[in-house]
Amino acid sequence: MSFAVRIAVRGYELDTQGHVNGAVYHQYGDHARWECLRAAGITVEDLLASGVGPITLENTIRYHRELRGGDEVEVSCGFEWGEGKTFRIVQEYRHQDGGLAAELTSVGGLLDLRERRLVPDPAAHWRSLASEPALLGL
Repeated sequence: MSFAVRIAVRGYELDTQGHVNGAVYHQYGDHARWECLRAAGITVEDLLASGVGPITLENTIRYHRELRGGDEVEVSCGFEWGEGKTFRIVQEYRHQDGGLAAELTSVGGLLDLRERRLVPDPAAHWRSLASEPALLGL
């Protein structure tokens, strides 16, 4: 994993069993992905100005160990590139002791906002926008 951000679990993110609600894992993942893009030098304004927007096509979460109120979690972000119109993002959620709490694997793409179709080579588009493309695995 090439990038990670620390997030403190807040009380209002807990479910009735006292652990982080499943939907919050998605929010943590989104936050880490946007922070990774920001660290790579890409802003929302850059994306919109280039006529694209990132989209999520699939998310799969595997839970390993619960996160509870007061915990701090490190959420990593690693991009995996192939030949097609989509890419994968693999994220790990780790406790302060390094133990794996969860894994999130996403399939994403870049949507051409005018044509409403996936950009044929998303890696090239991300590379053209990033000042630090290595953070995106490029």
